[in-house]
Amino acid sequence: MNGLINLFENIVSALKEFFSLLRIADIADVAIVAFVFYKITGLVKETRAWQLVKGIVLLLIATWLSDIFQLNTINFILRNTVQVGVLALIILFQPELRRALEKMGRTSLDTFLSSPVVEIERCADEVSRAASIMSAKRCGALMVIERKTKIGDIIGSGTELDARITSELLLTIFFDKTPLHDGAVVISDGKITAAACLLPLTDNESLSRELGTRHRAAIGLSECSDAFVIVVSEETGKISVAEDGALERNFNRETLKEAIETALTAPTKRAGKIAKWKERLKWKK
Repeated sequence: MNGLINLFENIVSALKEFFSLLRIADIADVAIVAFVFYKITGLVKETRAWQLVKGIVLLLIATWLSDIFQLNTINFILRNTVQVGVLALIILFQPELRRALEKMGRTSLDTFLSSPVVEIERCADEVSRAASIMSAKRCGALMVIERKTKIGDIIGSGTELDARITSELLLTIFFDKTPLHDGAVVISDGKITAAACLLPLTDNESLSRELGTRHRAAIGLSECSDAFVIVVSEETGKISVAEDGALERNFNRETLKEAIETALTAPTKRAGKIAKWKERLKWKK
């Protein structure tokens, strides 16, 4: 018992000594470094460099293990590979590094201080407004909202925009006389990332034949990712949503806005909201 008391007292004494030496500047230093690494990780995950980063981590682990087990030849090769690899990475991924730095340079203070909830509401309002107007005019449209699953290959198939989400811009893109109207708009990180993107078509043969290419492309993307895809039919003007390989139809501005907000909120808050707007859709039918 005395041994445990002495151990506890030693731990408390060590903690007191640690906190007595800890300065506010040290806390700020660690917090800033952690934030920078977090932002860099977020930027890298959006590019093809993310797979390479995981490979580098495995290479460093292999180097460390070869040193522990004294595998001198392997360790020598791996160490030299790591040293040369840093320069090779800078050369190979120069475009990605440039885009990442440009994105950091474009980021304003408002972006860091703005509430995610406010951004979600604004996105939902602008997209649902554009969809409602296009529905009334029977202007075909295909809009993809990226979620956790990154769809960089889809974005790469279109024309990069990186523009603020506004209903006016969406209406302009899908105006049938513009060169970008034929394809999908991708929305990610609170911006219109790209337009005229190509989506994979679904292989589901049980779908109704009245569903056109836009609807099949929407379902196809939702089958291979968690993207939230909005379709406005050119023939009927109906607004549909594809999610998790399923298609829900007959949305209006209000129900679409609610569905977008639900899709972009935390999963724990979604179940009740999803049930609610699906019931409203059934009632409208």
